[in-house]
Amino acid sequence: MAHGDITHIDIPVSDMGRARTFYSTLFGWQIEEYPGYEGYPMWQAPNKISGGGLAPRSPDFSQPRSTVEVDSIDDTLARAMENGGEVVMAKEPISETSWWAVLRDPDGNLIGLYEGVTDTGSSA
Repeated sequence: MAHGDITHIDIPVSDMGRARTFYSTLFGWQIEEYPGYEGYPMWQAPNKISGGGLAPRSPDFSQPRSTVEVDSIDDTLARAMENGGEVVMAKEPISETSWWAVLRDPDGNLIGLYEGVTDTGSSA
């Protein structure tokens, strides 16, 4: 994927089992947990392009959040702040080769940022 592509959509859920059944039955999504990401099942649409995760719902995470791939999280957060956005979660590692962060746009929308490559060991 390239800079600016939506790479991932997280969906907040209160009952992981119910959510897995709902989305796999409704849309045909394959939902799996990968080693190192226990408690965070990832879904993939039948097109093998669209995907994301099912994450525990919390007061800070109550609406789906799109994650956009960027060349540099640091540069993107700086540009966001220069243009009226704010950093909600600073850059944090996902793995040795990938990082993420969250910003709030001027309208209050939360947008995830992703930089790097994450290997889940999946061939999907």
